[in-house]
Amino acid sequence: MAGQYKVVALPCLINCVTIRITSDYELIELKGLYLSTKMHTLKDSKESQDSQARSIIETARKVLDIESQAIAELESRIDSQFVEVVRHLNQCKHLIVTGVGKSGLIGKKISSTFSSIGLPSLFLHAADASHGDLGMISQGDTVIAISNSGETEEIVKLLPVFNRIHCTLVGMTGNKLSSLAKRSDYVLDVSVKEEACSKDLVPTASTTAALAMGDALAMAFMELRGVQAEDFALNHPGGSLGRKLLTLVDDLMHSGEDIPIVKENTDIYQVLKEISLKRLGATLVVSNEGHLLGIITDGDIRRLLEKKSDVSRVCAKDIMSYNPKIITRDTLAAKAVRIMQDHSITSLAVASNVKKIEGIIHLHDILKAGVV
Repeated sequence: MAGQYKVVALPCLINCVTIRITSDYELIELKGLYLSTKMHTLKDSKESQDSQARSIIETARKVLDIESQAIAELESRIDSQFVEVVRHLNQCKHLIVTGVGKSGLIGKKISSTFSSIGLPSLFLHAADASHGDLGMISQGDTVIAISNSGETEEIVKLLPVFNRIHCTLVGMTGNKLSSLAKRSDYVLDVSVKEEACSKDLVPTASTTAALAMGDALAMAFMELRGVQAEDFALNHPGGSLGRKLLTLVDDLMHSGEDIPIVKENTDIYQVLKEISLKRLGATLVVSNEGHLLGIITDGDIRRLLEKKSDVSRVCAKDIMSYNPKIITRDTLAAKAVRIMQDHSITSLAVASNVKKIEGIIHLHDILKAGVV
């Protein structure tokens, strides 16, 4: 038929040339070519992504398996030598941890851990030590030197100096025949069978083993010295644990003119005024002698108004809750929260006894301080 041309299909759609389309059939054939090509491309892409995902998961799991095995093998090396190191750390006054590279980074963490549990410690980069920073080490100090090979040049250079300073050297190494091991007073074996890096280039299992051994030392030291949560909190005053273990009722309570107080015969309107003025949602009720008798909350007043239309003759002693809960000012604020929770209340009177009111503490004060 004159003027009729065929669709020429080349390897990709962009090279498909249509000079003239004279029927719906040929148009459909062109679309079919495009869709088929696109579907093959998507299928190949999905298979590639699935294969890649399997490879990623397999690699990650292998790393974790190798590193967990490296840590597990340390357990048999917790022996009498380890015990002696822990005992020595308990007697020393100052700990220095040194290393370079990845071992140095592990050393920084170990040093920081010991400082947080009460043993003054610092990290000293081995290269800096050779250029004047050895002055940070004094006679009688303990040094933990970390080197997987035990032959790290910067560490080996310092070994004779450690001896002249008369400090105790603990070598943490993966080579018990190394220079570091031979010159150390104590040796902690952190050797591993293999690194988790498939190319055996990146320190992985070896640094994990060193970190785990450092944690084991620190926790054993902590148990031996009897470090308690309160001791730990002293070194963490800015953290949530520090706030929980160091903040006292005395730090947060309202005292002096800020304490909402009314006498037992005060009328209901003055009670309302005192609660509104002091903005704590409650007021303490005292006798004429100033002894604590009870407490009135804004909830007590709401319940009163629900029962009575005329409250003009009501006074404080008619609606107060007798024998309110009290707490001493030197009690931890965290304990105040527990008391409030146990009794479903939001305020506590602060007093050593009912005869002398020292303040009042509200739940909001504790929450605002970030104690809980």
